Parts: sequence; C-alpha cells; structure tokens
Amino acid sequence: MKTQYNWTRIQSDYNGNPRYVVSWLAFKTKTYEEALKLARTIGGRKFHNKQYGGGIAFKSYNLSETEAAIDRVVGGAA
Repeated sequence: MKTQYNWTRIQSDYNGNPRYVVSWLAFKTKTYEEALKLARTIGGRKFHNKQYGGGIAFKSYNLSETEAAIDRVVGGAA
C-alpha cells in the first residue's frame, strides 16, 4: 500500500489494535505542541521514546483514512 506519510509500525495496544507513529512534522505546524493539539482532535496521542523522538501515535486499521483525517485537520489549520 502506498502512503503519503512515512509511518512506523509500533507495538499494538493492549486490545491488539494496530498502532502506527508518524512524525509531528506531517502536521506542518511550528511546534510539537501545536501538532499534538491538532492530532488529538482525530485520535492521535503523544509518542516519544528512544526509538522515535517526536512522534504522534494513531490506532489504525486503515492508514488511508488516517491520512485523510490528518489532511483535513492540517487544511483547516492553514
């Protein structure tokens, strides 16, 4: 599947739902906090560890729909 953003698969949540992380830069904001605020409106969560510095995690069975949601909030913020 071809995706617009560079997703990284991370460990599933405790219910077995697949989770993916994307860089906060995908939200085209000036700060990580602004990106988090936008991401939280569509189900994004803060994700940072040694593996991935400033990322935003999403539960997703369909990355195309998740990317469309990101595009909607980024377009609304611009």
